[in-house]
Amino acid sequence: MPFLRALCHRLTYNTADMTEPETLQQVDRTYVMLQGRKLSYFAGCDYFRMASHPRVAGALKAGLDRYGLNVAASRLTSGNHRLYEVLEKELETFFHAESATVVPTGSSSNFVAAQAMAGNFSHALVDDFSHPALVDAARFLECPVLRFQHRNPEDAARAVARCGPGAKLILLTDGLFSREGTVAPIREYLKLLPKDALLLVDDAHGAGVLGSSGRGTLEYAGVSRRRVIQTITLSKAFGTFGGAVLGSRNLRKRIFERSHFFIGSTPLPLPLANAALESVRVVRTDRKLRARLKSNADFVRDALQQATGLSFADRPGPIITLSSSPARELPALRRALLDARIYPSLIRYPGGPPAGYFRFVISSEHKQSQLNLLVRTLLAHLNGKG
Repeated sequence: MPFLRALCHRLTYNTADMTEPETLQQVDRTYVMLQGRKLSYFAGCDYFRMASHPRVAGALKAGLDRYGLNVAASRLTSGNHRLYEVLEKELETFFHAESATVVPTGSSSNFVAAQAMAGNFSHALVDDFSHPALVDAARFLECPVLRFQHRNPEDAARAVARCGPGAKLILLTDGLFSREGTVAPIREYLKLLPKDALLLVDDAHGAGVLGSSGRGTLEYAGVSRRRVIQTITLSKAFGTFGGAVLGSRNLRKRIFERSHFFIGSTPLPLPLANAALESVRVVRTDRKLRARLKSNADFVRDALQQATGLSFADRPGPIITLSSSPARELPALRRALLDARIYPSLIRYPGGPPAGYFRFVISSEHKQSQLNLLVRTLLAHLNGKG
């Protein structure tokens, strides 16, 4: 088919040469339009499709009508609108956190937390697979940074030992890793760290998803918040925009006093804050969302595992990757997905395999027919029939 050959060529060219990707238009919550074709969409991280939820869209419009677009000032001057405090209280309720501080973006939540704590530590330990925003944030801590092997408590313990007795430590890690869908062993980290050490968990992908109530990696691991700072985004499970730092009241005080990024930033536009507030309420109260998400992800994982023997151990979330496929097989799988009218979600991200890998993100809103089609297409490829 000429269209498919041309599209495969363009997608291959873009991936190989790192040019800008094809533009996509998301439609009907679980599809995208790509060059006039409607394709099932198993990419992005809007896990509950809150970005197109009617209540969230209504709150966005109502926020614009009621508040206008922008406070046009820092929260430390005249921009500390009451709506931010209402959103923060809602986040504190959802996550059972002592304090929540809303920031303009999810990535900046790590910078804000690090700047607030700068000078408090002798060493920072960082997981090798941590998100680039977390790695960059470690530099704001104003201390030496040591890397340790991905999700490896033994190597983390060796890093702790290298810091010497009396070291004041903080360990930084993603909660749910977006690259392969695994979860950080934060309970083990807390055991091996000194009693006065802290853990900074970037829970962008775990918040709203993991745990019986959606409180993220901490709830999933069954650990308390006493020695943990949790940073989250509002743009994934909550489908809107912005981020937040969840921690102690003293940390919040230090953010307002010491984080130059927070102090000098215009906060979240008010309509987005209103939409985020409604989204958090929906995700907190509608337990069917998480039940559907788990059911859909389990269906795909179980089908692939039973038919191929692939292991998805320690991958409880909605991210399913095929990261071990040889580079020579990637174009064939791309063609098979396009033939099946599925968007080929090949990811090339810093630190990942040079040729990229396929990452499929399941949502609570995918239809069973879409899940069946994805499974059939992947199994045909994995079994050499594609």
